[in-house]
Amino acid sequence: MKRRTIIVSILLHAVLLMTVYIFQGLIFPYLRLAGLAPLLLPIVSTGVAVYEGRFTGGVMGLFAGVFCDISFNEPTMVFTVLLTFTGLLVGTLADTVIMRGFSTYFLSCVAVLAVAAFVQMFPIVFFEDVQPRQLLRTALWQSGYSLIFALPIWFPVRALGKRAERVSPSGRPL
Repeated sequence: MKRRTIIVSILLHAVLLMTVYIFQGLIFPYLRLAGLAPLLLPIVSTGVAVYEGRFTGGVMGLFAGVFCDISFNEPTMVFTVLLTFTGLLVGTLADTVIMRGFSTYFLSCVAVLAVAAFVQMFPIVFFEDVQPRQLLRTALWQSGYSLIFALPIWFPVRALGKRAERVSPSGRPL
């Protein structure tokens, strides 16, 4: 019975990840708002880390990062490393220090999107001599646009977290 539960959990996480990837990589590039497309995969990996802890958050961050790099055609694997690290960090904080809830989830999403914006801006500012002020405005708009989707993404992420709590008698995800 335990093996079946683990397989179902993996499949549900994969369906969520693929659905969000389709929206980020295939739909929203054609539905830009002021030339911006939202970052949805960091929100999913952050939510899973908040509600399911460091292991599941790190694994989801790894796969979300790979899909994020694919959607941006990024050969340096920046998002793979970034989302894996943030999944592990946010998951560790959720396991030890912070309370699990919507406000924590939302603030974690804000922090991860801010770090993602900095990582995206860094090479442009330092290697292409672009003014940071121009990029900061774009980063703030992109982060705000992305945060609009934090609420709709919260529902399936929280449902997966509740499912993991029911499966494990200690309350800790598998």
